[in-house]
Amino acid sequence: MLGTKSTLFSLFTALAALAIATPVVAHPHVWVTYEMTVDYDKDVVTGVDHIWSFDDAYSVMALEGLDTNNDGNYDEKELAELLKVNMEGLKEFNYFTVAKLGADKLTFKPPTNERLEYKNKVLSLHFRLTLEKPVPAKAEGLTFAVFDPSFFIAFEPEKTDSVKLASAPAGCSATMIDPDAEKQDEQAKKLGDAIVQQFGGDALGFGSYKTVAVSCKGS
Repeated sequence: MLGTKSTLFSLFTALAALAIATPVVAHPHVWVTYEMTVDYDKDVVTGVDHIWSFDDAYSVMALEGLDTNNDGNYDEKELAELLKVNMEGLKEFNYFTVAKLGADKLTFKPPTNERLEYKNKVLSLHFRLTLEKPVPAKAEGLTFAVFDPSFFIAFEPEKTDSVKLASAPAGCSATMIDPDAEKQDEQAKKLGDAIVQQFGGDALGFGSYKTVAVSCKGS
């Protein structure tokens, strides 16, 4: 079992709860770099796979006392209870993941394939979220976003190759839309403008948070 201190600092769930309780906080205390894989099964989108990597300072805090054999590594057994606590805690915040089809929010099934990994001095959380109802690949206005609305946790995409497609039909692509970018990629800007024009201002609805838009040409 984890000690009290480790449980209280179980990754970022306790911190997120604190942030919601004290909305006056306007700057992040935890930094997470994410990678997202959009999963397909033939001609439908089935969900997303997440990899979240935590900043060095928070990783040290979260891992304190978990190296029970003092070998400098953290195996699956040593991380098991920490993983359990955090996946249970993340449920309250919908895993900080929002999916939309146009202006309509989509729902996910409980997560699967969850695991914690400590590799190359980086602590990362891996898990899959499967959509309750798969979305046709040809559907227009499908978007995903990972963010904390309190901004207590700062989620940022990996600088290179942050979004991938798995088993996608030919002609499908994912575009990162960044509303705060001064010089946003022309394709991303056109796609974002098209989604808003077709589905309204709530189609993206993620404020200043980066959004992944998925589309399939000719699908």
